[in-house]
Amino acid sequence: MTTEMHIAGRAIGPGHPVYVIAELSGNHNGDLERALLLIEAAAAAGVDAVKLQTFTADTITLDCDAPPFRIHGGTLWDGRTLHSLYRETATPWEWHPRLIQAAAARGLHCFSSPFDPTAVDFLESLAVPAYKVASLELVDIPLLRRIAATGKPVIVSTGASTLAEIEEGIAALRTAGANELALLKCTSAYPALPEEMNLRTIPHLAQAFNAPTGLSDHSLGSAVAVAAVVLGACIIEKHFTLARDDGGPDAVFSMEPTELRRLVEDIRTAERALGTVSYAVTAHEQPSRRYRRSLFVVTELAQGETITAHHVRSIRPADGLHPRYLGSVLGRRARVSIPRGTPLRWELLD
Repeated sequence: MTTEMHIAGRAIGPGHPVYVIAELSGNHNGDLERALLLIEAAAAAGVDAVKLQTFTADTITLDCDAPPFRIHGGTLWDGRTLHSLYRETATPWEWHPRLIQAAAARGLHCFSSPFDPTAVDFLESLAVPAYKVASLELVDIPLLRRIAATGKPVIVSTGASTLAEIEEGIAALRTAGANELALLKCTSAYPALPEEMNLRTIPHLAQAFNAPTGLSDHSLGSAVAVAAVVLGACIIEKHFTLARDDGGPDAVFSMEPTELRRLVEDIRTAERALGTVSYAVTAHEQPSRRYRRSLFVVTELAQGETITAHHVRSIRPADGLHPRYLGSVLGRRARVSIPRGTPLRWELLD
C-alpha cells in the first residue's frame, strides 16, 4: 500500500501536480468525429487524461420495460428505460483504438471504466495504462477482482457507497492484486449540489485507506473542484462537452472547453498558492515592509522640550523607531530642535 500511484510513469499523489481527468462519457452523442473533437479540446484545455466508458446496453442491463428497469426518482433521465439510456450513451467499442490513439498523439493518457469482465478483456487487448471503477460498480466484487488481476493502477469512485461498502471494495481490489489505488470522493447526483459534496471526506479517505484521493465532480462550475484541491485532492475528474446546447445525456452537468481550460488554470493557481508552511517574508513582500508604522515627530519640538503624545505618533512609513518604544520616548527631552516629519531616533533624545 502506498500514498502514491503511477499511470504511464506519471506520479500521482501528495506533492505532485493534480491529475486532471476529462470524462468523455456519452457526450460524443453517437458521433465519432465529435468524440475526436472532444479529445482535441481536452488536450487544449491542459488536462492530463481522457476517460472513456466501456460497456454495451446488453452487458450492463436488460432490454426490458418492466418497472425495475425504468428510471425514476427525479433524475435527468426519468421515464426512460435503462437499456435505452445506455444504448444512447455507450461508446462503440470499435471507436476505442482510434480514441486512444488520438489522445496519445496529443500527450494525453486514455483509459476507461469497464462495466463487465468482457470490457476488461477488451481494454487489456488495447493495453490501457489504468482502470477506473465507476461509483455504482464498487459493489460488483467479481468485477473488481477481474480489474485488479490486470495489475494496472485503479482509480475508484465512491459515490452512493457507505464506508463499509468502500472498505469491502478496496479490500477486494487489494487482495486480488491492485497494488496502486486511488479513491475519488463522489456524489452520484446529476448535477450534484455543493451542500451535498462533503469535501472534508477527501482527507479522511486518504487517511483511512492510505491512498491518494481526489474528486469525481458532478457539480456545476469549478469552485467545488478547486476547493477539493485545497483539501488535498490529488485527482480531479470532470465531465465535459463541446457545447451544452448541443444536448446529450450528460450535457447539463458537463463543462464546455473554455470552462475546462479555466478549471485547469484555477487548479494550477491553487497548487501554487498552497505552497508550504512558511512565515518567511517573501521577496515581493520586502518593499512593503518600508510602509509599516514607526515613530515620527508630528509637531515641531524645541531643544530641551519634553516629548508628549502630542509630539510623537506611530504612523507610516517605517523610517523611525519601532512603535513598541512609544512609551519609552514619552517624557524624555529633545536633545536638539526636531522638525515636524522627522523619523524619531534615539540620538535625538536626551
